[in-house]
Amino acid sequence: MSDRSVTHTTFTLERVYKASPARVFAAWADPEAKARWFAGPAAEHELDFRIGGREVTRGHAADGSALTFESVYHDIIPDQRIVAASVLKSGDTMATVSVTAVELTPDGEGTRLLLTEQGTFLDGHEQPSWRQQGTLDQLTALEAELRR
Repeated sequence: MSDRSVTHTTFTLERVYKASPARVFAAWADPEAKARWFAGPAAEHELDFRIGGREVTRGHAADGSALTFESVYHDIIPDQRIVAASVLKSGDTMATVSVTAVELTPDGEGTRLLLTEQGTFLDGHEQPSWRQQGTLDQLTALEAELRR
C-alpha cells in the first residue's frame, strides 16, 4: 500500500491590468482567447463558459504522462466574479481538488484581479508551490493576451 497524504493550502494572487473589467472578463469567457493564455499551444482546450458549464484542458507533463485539468463553473457575474471547482488528474490518478474565485474590480482606467485558490493536494502528486507558480505564469500570459 502506498503512502497517502492530503495537503491543504490557500493562496491569493493580485494583478492590475491596463484593460477594463469587461475586457479582462472577456479573456476568461471567450474560448479562443482562454485557450491561448490558459492552456497554451500544446494542449487541447474546451470551454463552456456558463454556470454549470465545464472547462477541460488536456496536455502532458514533462515526463510524458497525460494531465487533465477539469473545472465546473458555479458562479459567474459578468465583469465582476468567476467561481469554479476543479480537479487535476495525472492519467487516472487524482492529484488535486480546488476551488478558485476570481474577482474583478475597476482600478483607475484598468482592472484589479484578485484570484484566491483553496486547494487539496493528494498523495504528493502536485505541490502547492507548483500550482501557485503555474497560476502566476497564466496571469502573466493573460496580460500578454490583453495586449493583443
